[in-house]
Amino acid sequence: MNRQIDIAVIGAGIAGASIAAELAPHARLILVEAEDYPGYHSTGRSAAFWSESYGGPFIRPLTVASGLFLGNPPADFSDCPFLSPRGAIYLASSDDDDALRPLEEQFAESDLMLKKLGRRELSSIIPGLRPEWDRGLAEDSCRDIDVAALHAAYLKQARKHGAELVLNAKALQIERSPGGWRVHSSAGDFEATKIVNAAGAWADTVARMAGLPALDIRPHRRTMVQLRVNPTAAPDLPLIIDALGSFYFKPEAGGRLWLSPHDETPSEPGDCAPDEIDVALAVERLQQVVDWKVEKVERRWAGFRSFAPDRLPVYGYAAGRDDFFWFAGQGGFGIQTAPAAAKLAAALFLGQTPDPLVAGVDPDPYLAERFMN
Repeated sequence: MNRQIDIAVIGAGIAGASIAAELAPHARLILVEAEDYPGYHSTGRSAAFWSESYGGPFIRPLTVASGLFLGNPPADFSDCPFLSPRGAIYLASSDDDDALRPLEEQFAESDLMLKKLGRRELSSIIPGLRPEWDRGLAEDSCRDIDVAALHAAYLKQARKHGAELVLNAKALQIERSPGGWRVHSSAGDFEATKIVNAAGAWADTVARMAGLPALDIRPHRRTMVQLRVNPTAAPDLPLIIDALGSFYFKPEAGGRLWLSPHDETPSEPGDCAPDEIDVALAVERLQQVVDWKVEKVERRWAGFRSFAPDRLPVYGYAAGRDDFFWFAGQGGFGIQTAPAAAKLAAALFLGQTPDPLVAGVDPDPYLAERFMN
């Protein structure tokens, strides 16, 4: 393969797929993926949910705007919504009187509804809840996201507008060329006028390969396990989150339970695998919350979430360049903010007025130029 295109989007997870769908109507575009199927490292390993509180106040504008799209997508994008009811409860124990206060203070001036729950209400919602867990905050607006369907819809939309997805195309070398960039990949070489760096855990690696400064976007491992428990997890159980950030769990199909120790272990980019210590820690923490019997650990997996130093996403052109665009650092909120993020970034890339969906979202906190001083 040796071809000339306008835009090379490197990475075909939810970041690359979503921005490719937004940019493909405007240019000849190729979506380059190192693995043999898109979304292998992060998107495909997500237990994603849409939560207005997740990521904090600076992420919420992207989440809220995205919720409008995910709940009622355009007819030419999907014939069904990507959100389904779930609800969430931030849980605290009697040993941690102030555990819920930071969350309440963060959103005190917003219209996000967080309802206080006492022991009686909690025990009626969470069967077998141990006595010391006696306070909580309910976020009823929390929803499950059909991650696979959303990712597939973005890839389909990109292809519909002429984008080409190339798999098993690991970038090996990126160099300047008369037309912009020459990318040498394991699937051949191609030349592109512009590059969009949507490489997730490899975003800094791609920048260095292109001879540009890295932004210290670091991948972190997040562990998930699927359990069979007794009693069986009720399908309408809310997402249960420790207010201090040491676990979360939610029911899945067939009465199974998905559980995480809420770990964020700094990791090198690669094929992320769970550590048995983290799996054991997750189970131990669950048993400190409820009296359910864990009958079997059926699956275990891990995925990356990659953060810039300030834990905000990074959108925009590299310093002094108009041909290398960052779309990275989307942490664990990349899926729930995908529609708004892609539309906002596409407007920045093209120099156009943002889509009405994100007209009220201030892009300044997310701009790559904040690292250029």
